Amino acid sequence: MNDDQLLRYSRHILLQQLGIHGQERLIESRALIIGLGGLGSPVAIYLAASGVGKLIICDNDNVDLTNLQRQIIHSNETIGTSKVHSAMQSIAAINPEVNVVALQEYVDEERLLQLVTEADVVIDASDNFATRHAINQACVTHKKPLVSGAVIRFDGQVAVFNLSDFNSPCYHCLFPKSGDNEDMRCAMMGVFAPLVGIIGCIQATEALKILLRIGKTLNGRLLLLDGLTMESRSIKLNKDPACMVCGVSKIPTT
Repeated sequence: MNDDQLLRYSRHILLQQLGIHGQERLIESRALIIGLGGLGSPVAIYLAASGVGKLIICDNDNVDLTNLQRQIIHSNETIGTSKVHSAMQSIAAINPEVNVVALQEYVDEERLLQLVTEADVVIDASDNFATRHAINQACVTHKKPLVSGAVIRFDGQVAVFNLSDFNSPCYHCLFPKSGDNEDMRCAMMGVFAPLVGIIGCIQATEALKILLRIGKTLNGRLLLLDGLTMESRSIKLNKDPACMVCGVSKIPTT
C-alpha cells in the first residue's frame, strides 16, 4: 500500500483482526452487488469505503424521486439517470481508487453464471424472488459465498450461504421456488427507510468478514429484525437433502 492508502485505511489497520495484510486482501478482492436500491446503497458505499478493490454493480433501473426516501447512494441531481451511473458517482466521491464495473442491465440466469465467476463474494440486494433464485443458482454452480438480505415494512432479514461448503444450505432450501412465496414490493407495502440501511450494513459487514476470513458469519443462520421493537432473533438453517438446487441428488457423479 502507498502512503495515502495507509492513511485512508488506518482505522482498519489498527484492528488486530485486519492489519495491513487484511486491508491488502480487501484491496485485491472483488464483490458483485445485484441491486442498487435501499439495500444495495449502503452495501456499495461501505464496501467502497472499506477498500474493496473491485465492485461489479448491476441494476437496470433509473433513479426516481420515490427512491430517495431510502436509497442513499442516489440524489436529487441523479433523478432520471441510471442507478448504476448514479452509484458510480457516489462511490467515486467516497473512494476514487475503487474499480467500479457498472452494468445497466437485467441480469438473467445466463448472465449471472458469467458474472459470479468474477466475484469473491456475491451480495443479493434485489427485490424479487426470480432474481434471488437465479443468483442462488449461479452461486451454487460456482460455489461462491452469497449474502442475502430483504426488507418490507418494518421487518428485515439477512442470511449467508457459504456455497463452497457442500453442507451449507442454499437460498432455495429456505425459500423453495415451488413454494407459496410472493413478491412484496415496497411500492405496494411500504418500507421504513432506516431499516434498509441497517440490513444493508449487516450485509456489508458479512461480505467484508467473508473476504477477510474473520469472525463468525451468518452462514447457516437467518437473522430476523423487527424494526418496530428492535428485537432480533437468529434461526438455524439446515440444508434440505431434497433441495432441487443444492441437495444430495445434485452431487455430480464420477
